[in-house]
Amino acid sequence: MIGVFLQKQGSSTQVNLIESNYIRKSCVLWIITIGIRNNIYLKNPFLQFTHNGLNAFYMNLKNLVILASSAVLITSCKNGKLFGKKTESSDVTGWNYNDKNMGGYQVSREKEQRTGPGLVFIQGGTFTMGATEEDVMSDWNNIPRRVTVNSFYIDRTEVANVHYREYLYWINNVFDGDEFKAVRDGALPDTLVWRSELAYNEPLVEYYFRHPSYNYYPVVGVTWKQAHDFCLWRTDRVNEKALVDKGFINKNSLKNIQGLGQENFNTKAYLMGEYQATPGTAAKSKSNPLKNPNGTPRTQVTFEDGILLPSYRLPTEAEWEYAALGYINQNPLPSTKDSKRGEELIANKQVYSWSQNVNGLRDERRGSWQGTFLANFKRGSGDNMGVAGGLNDNAVYTAAVGSFFPNGFGLYNMSGNVSEWVEDVFRPLSPQDVNDVAPFRGNKFQTIDLGKENKAERDSLGRIKYRNVTDEESKTRRNYQKGDVINYLDGDSLIMGVAYGYGKTTLISDHSRVIKGGSWNDRAYWLSPGTRRFMEEDQASSTVGFRCAMDRLGSAAGNGRKTGISYKQRKQNARKQ
Repeated sequence: MIGVFLQKQGSSTQVNLIESNYIRKSCVLWIITIGIRNNIYLKNPFLQFTHNGLNAFYMNLKNLVILASSAVLITSCKNGKLFGKKTESSDVTGWNYNDKNMGGYQVSREKEQRTGPGLVFIQGGTFTMGATEEDVMSDWNNIPRRVTVNSFYIDRTEVANVHYREYLYWINNVFDGDEFKAVRDGALPDTLVWRSELAYNEPLVEYYFRHPSYNYYPVVGVTWKQAHDFCLWRTDRVNEKALVDKGFINKNSLKNIQGLGQENFNTKAYLMGEYQATPGTAAKSKSNPLKNPNGTPRTQVTFEDGILLPSYRLPTEAEWEYAALGYINQNPLPSTKDSKRGEELIANKQVYSWSQNVNGLRDERRGSWQGTFLANFKRGSGDNMGVAGGLNDNAVYTAAVGSFFPNGFGLYNMSGNVSEWVEDVFRPLSPQDVNDVAPFRGNKFQTIDLGKENKAERDSLGRIKYRNVTDEESKTRRNYQKGDVINYLDGDSLIMGVAYGYGKTTLISDHSRVIKGGSWNDRAYWLSPGTRRFMEEDQASSTVGFRCAMDRLGSAAGNGRKTGISYKQRKQNARKQ
């Protein structure tokens, strides 16, 4: 690309200006090359060069010219946008994005959703939800049905004692006033769930939740409501740290949490301008990628900037069951990139959450693992862990959340250890009633409560206030006509006067939530992800814990992958239009 031409013209020195034809028209590099005749001496009388000495001098001079010209090339091409980022513009107006001279409309350069702490990406798909073996309980509440689940994220492990104590620590420090006593007490797990009339479980009552030996054992004694609140807290802490890491919130805000009360960080309140954060150093810096329309640094982050994550939440029943089966391990040739097609095939139907032995409870692979149990469960009456010297699952009660072999998605203890809360309200025939895409029962639509002044407000905990959507607001819509649709198509009939009567005709109510997965005290039947039971959302048990999930935004195939099938376009007309 760069040529150095030596031209012999007696003892004269000629300067040649050469234009490069290999770069954009905007990047013009003039290279000065000096032709020096062989065996010529410089006019300086004190310096005489032999033939070899002149060659050495010429090589040094040549290297110097190349280095200097390269520096000029890089500088000019950077200014000419050869190495700089191409300005992105609108396909519908032609106006530039992120350009203060064209309105200053900002479009984030962040294109992918990052994975939140503790989460695993679950690529969605279709599967048969429901029973995988004989219905020995005769409940007939998990009739098999093919459904599709969108891609999402879920925790690698169950939430452990140490994680829930971290939550309590924050609650106790932020809401330390007497007026928040109910808040602090309401977050505590019920350790009395370990008690039994005819068993000695007092050590578990006293020590299971607090002692460091049980730090990474699953938290139990937590109601559905408490698990739901934990997800809300986790969302705010993760997003707060993301803003601190990016320099948009002062890092000292993480140090001073004592007595904050209502003035703690809440994601929705921050986005709506109801929470005023102290900007960090990077927010006011010229290198801040976020700009106001006039080009000055912007200190307030919006959700469109791609920095904040969606909310943590409990997984839906369909999501949990799909993730538990981990059928990606039953695909003989899964796609790992857009250019490589995968097989649309599930080789074997699984009964449990592991693929090593699709119908059995022990590992069949040869080696030290052969014959070991793949889950923590109750093998039979009076047998919770085997005999001394040969314990079959090494756990009489719960086991550490990272124990046993992970399933196809890398998730631990989706069968056994503890059953887990999911988001759904329980109905026996929900598998037949719900949609076949993203199935879920439990919708009670809400909207922001704007109050009398038509302005969003925060509650005493610093969260934005919501209210239930009314039937009057919904009656003209095509996609739903009621705000509370928990009972939709569940057999209730206002005309016939038929309805669920909790405590009268059934134990099922609008507060009954699904639990999945089986526990340390369950027989093998309940380890199948297709089985389902329920508890009231304000009740707790020594056999029930939870894990969190998060929505996946963007490509269902994952980061770095495209949505849909991309074909190369043929040029229809090479001439400019």
